[in-house]
Amino acid sequence: MLNFETRTGPELGALAPSYPANAVPEWYRDAKLGFFVHWGLYSVPAWGTAHGPGGVPTEDAYAHHQYAEWYGNTVRIAGSPTWQRHQDVYGTGTSYEDLADLWDASAFDPNAFVGSLVDAGARYVVPTTKHHEGFCLWDTATTPFNSARRGPKRDLIAEFHDATRAAGARFGVYYSGALDWHVSDFPPIESDTDLFRYRRNDERFARYAAAQLDELVERFGPDVLWNDIEWPDGGKGREEYGVAALLERYFARVPDGVVNDRWGVPYHGFLTREYTHVEHALPTPWESTRGLGFSFGYNQAEGPEHSLSGEALVRLLVDVVAKNGNLLINVGPRADGSIPELQAAAMAEMGAWLRRNGEAVYGTRPWLRAASEHGAPLRFTSGAQGAFVHALDPASGEFALPAELEAAAGAAHWLGDGGAVELSVRDGRSWVAVPEALRDAPIAVLAVPA
Repeated sequence: MLNFETRTGPELGALAPSYPANAVPEWYRDAKLGFFVHWGLYSVPAWGTAHGPGGVPTEDAYAHHQYAEWYGNTVRIAGSPTWQRHQDVYGTGTSYEDLADLWDASAFDPNAFVGSLVDAGARYVVPTTKHHEGFCLWDTATTPFNSARRGPKRDLIAEFHDATRAAGARFGVYYSGALDWHVSDFPPIESDTDLFRYRRNDERFARYAAAQLDELVERFGPDVLWNDIEWPDGGKGREEYGVAALLERYFARVPDGVVNDRWGVPYHGFLTREYTHVEHALPTPWESTRGLGFSFGYNQAEGPEHSLSGEALVRLLVDVVAKNGNLLINVGPRADGSIPELQAAAMAEMGAWLRRNGEAVYGTRPWLRAASEHGAPLRFTSGAQGAFVHALDPASGEFALPAELEAAAGAAHWLGDGGAVELSVRDGRSWVAVPEALRDAPIAVLAVPA
């Protein structure tokens, strides 16, 4: 998967603008868990090619795209499974944009929806305001191609915003900065090279994108500004519609806000890693993002074999946090606004685990190392009172403590309902027995005081 922090350009030399000096705020580093919400016209067909083991050949990756939110591109690749299915379901002559009039979001209850994310442990919520398809989910003055005028006939971002603020969580916005198929006339994207070739870089489009982002910032004051696939090159200079000026206005509106790294300029906040396993702790704040399945938008072709279980989701969260990251996990609702049962079940299990073990996640920082170097799989986090040892395989029954924690082991305690800590020494090492009550948990957590 592509990383974006080094994709900058064009080189402007002496004409390059100055960027803000804002660092990643502490609230973001403390939050640890956010929820993406990918919801748009693509949620009407809700379909992408569900890949089997081993995936598909590289040359077929875009024609067999497993991201359902890419439906608007995949449907234009002649002969692709999406192209064929679209005609079978909707009839030849029905365009992707015609789906706007088929989108019924009547089951969407924003307070209940956001409430389920917060119950699952979310500290921030980031809905897609406009994905690459160009359909805006707020009542924008820039285009009639929006959810207030067509389809749902609702300002969905306003509803998300109000519900998120009411729930006490931070609110962010996702925005597709350089891709907008509604106002572009390019062939379909069929390779990573096309991803950057087939996009508008002209001044008119840069102004259009800036006007939309300014609307979002002014109306909603988002705590997180999450841009995707860079920004049009025509808006990377010193213009008032350029990235530098946009970011200045954003931080003036939200002084403790934070941005990601996908702007295509020599400034970023946190790094993003999409569907990527990071081996070791990164020295700078970063965010792991992926769907609960292998798509961000809801893909009805996926089954349990494609989706994270609650146990796997908890382990992913802890692995990311131990390595100095946040997890931005995605929920992809159905077109009507309901959360599919597979996703809801995993979310509920993570929420239950966090209610028992959240102090070992929220507000923590990396320990001396992220993971055990041998023996049972462990992850480590560090809090104000000491270290937390996360046993990823509690069913194994025991694990050896790192030497740095042995001196304080006698004062350690289990989070949750684990009871007393049982220690033994053999082979010169201190071993901890996992209580029977915690051996069925996704992860058992031992708190060791400083």
